[in-house]
Amino acid sequence: MTATVAERLKEMGVDLPEPARPVASYVGFVRHGDLVFVSGQLPFVGGMVSRTGLLGREVTIDQGAEAARVCAVNLLAQMRIACDGDLERIARCVRLGAFVASTPDFGDQPKVANGASDLIVAALGEKGAHARAAVGVATLPLNACVEVEGLFAVR
Repeated sequence: MTATVAERLKEMGVDLPEPARPVASYVGFVRHGDLVFVSGQLPFVGGMVSRTGLLGREVTIDQGAEAARVCAVNLLAQMRIACDGDLERIARCVRLGAFVASTPDFGDQPKVANGASDLIVAALGEKGAHARAAVGVATLPLNACVEVEGLFAVR
């Protein structure tokens, strides 16, 4: 029998937090038909941004990838609410968008974004394979080093 999303998360030692409240004028997610658009998630842990600064300066690729993984955990926390507590309702992760705060000469944004992608695939199995964009930006809210948004199909 195939493991459920909750079982996979437990095996990985991931406990989904309560989703962060929006810090500006938006909502955490919007459902339209069978699609759920999840707003960009910062690497919040315990109500604090877990990693700040720029990739290529204060933050290493491994640290950035770990922050992106935290963002993915926070995406799934939003999805748990969007799916009324049942992550098995996720039919597919369609797309992730990763925004990486980085110096102008930093070019490894995809390696940072892999932290989020790998977590989503590990949690959702085949349903986690997704399209993706990974882009460098000058700065992010609260000086976070990475932000990840997601688009999911649901049943």
